[in-house]
Amino acid sequence: MTTISAEAQLEELRQRLLADNPCPELAASATQLVFGVGSSTADIMLIGEAPGAKEDQRGEPFVGASGKFLDEMCSAAGLQRSDVYITNIVKYRPPHNRDPLPEEKVAFWPYLAKQIHIIQPRVILPLGRHSGTLFVPGLRISRDHGQPVTVNVAGKERLIIPLYHPAAALYRGDLRSTLLADFVQAAQLARQATQE
Repeated sequence: MTTISAEAQLEELRQRLLADNPCPELAASATQLVFGVGSSTADIMLIGEAPGAKEDQRGEPFVGASGKFLDEMCSAAGLQRSDVYITNIVKYRPPHNRDPLPEEKVAFWPYLAKQIHIIQPRVILPLGRHSGTLFVPGLRISRDHGQPVTVNVAGKERLIIPLYHPAAALYRGDLRSTLLADFVQAAQLARQATQE
């Protein structure tokens, strides 16, 4: 029996998502699908809400100023961007960078759940309120950021640590050190989970 690598499974899922086209209106208004990047066997998975304009152009999540800060977060935790897996709930850019609609999140959830199932991360880091409430209903990011919660996701108990979105630190400089500290703590928890 041949085992398909996680990388190959992710590519199959990407192709299936393109074929299924769960949100044709979003797909039509976007330049391209922004599926995800990083290690297919990552211990840490970062999940944003939806691609922005730069992500839509490049086909990669978290580029531009938010991406640079995300790289800084990884570096502070002793990681490289290639050590983690980065994706969004919604895989196409909403028009005018509007927030994803609830029905769009629902349409893309099965694909995100499958990404999680394939990658099997030790820790999931939802970035921002929209991503966080998908995993932790009732979440208040100002209160709950950096607080580990165990939640059943894709059929398995997983450690969820909601974080502020990197863009928040760009708009509010006072959140920069908070986000860095939360990310470093999350990376430490992922390392501990790997050793257990």
